[in-house]
Amino acid sequence: MVPPRVFISYSHDSVEHKKWVLDFATTLRHRGVDAVIDQWDLKPGNDLPHFMETELSAAQYVLMICSNRYVEKANAGEGGVGYEKMILTSNYLSRIDGSKVIPIIRQPAGTYNVPTFLSTKLFVNFSSDSEVEYRFDELLRHLLDAPLFEKPDIGVNPFKPMKGSAPDRSSDGVKEIMNAFAKSFERTSASFIRLSTLLDHLSIHRIAVDKYLYDARKKGFVSNKQGYADRLVLTQKGREYLFEHQIVAL
Repeated sequence: MVPPRVFISYSHDSVEHKKWVLDFATTLRHRGVDAVIDQWDLKPGNDLPHFMETELSAAQYVLMICSNRYVEKANAGEGGVGYEKMILTSNYLSRIDGSKVIPIIRQPAGTYNVPTFLSTKLFVNFSSDSEVEYRFDELLRHLLDAPLFEKPDIGVNPFKPMKGSAPDRSSDGVKEIMNAFAKSFERTSASFIRLSTLLDHLSIHRIAVDKYLYDARKKGFVSNKQGYADRLVLTQKGREYLFEHQIVAL
């Protein structure tokens, strides 16, 4: 997957705030996002307005770090020279795809101020350091197109009970394993699947495969052929899982 390019806009409120933004951007890069900020990508002598316009046009998403000072500057449409022009104004924002702009709240607890021209947008609240990992999970699922739940297909059973009908987690590794089993069995008459064959149908890390296979065994979906560590057997419960989740159609 090509890492999404993300431009981070913020105001230079204080040394502490700049350090927080730097840590925020660094974490995004460590987790698969091509984050761009002035602290890395803007050098002395560079043209600041040109840098902003170029990066905004190239970015797949724009993250606006909404400190109170940022909001004040954005609402006032302040320009000027130097770092003050890191603030995006509503006039410029109206010329780019508004759907790619995500407000990031970084304010004292209990306040959720955003620039007026972003008032209708959903935001991600990074104000509480104790909840930062939850917020990164929320943000990264959007940036990396990995939603917590996948939208289910429209079914044909109008009487399916509500209990236990929550949508599947799209990031569920067990489901990926079971999908790989279904693909592996398409072209074999054997009663088992070799681990190497299963791996051919998986794009997740080998270490993660071991973890999800362990989970699948624990759930009773998969077992090992007796006496063979690399031969995997799909149990009856596993087959029912494939039918129930419409991975294999009846």
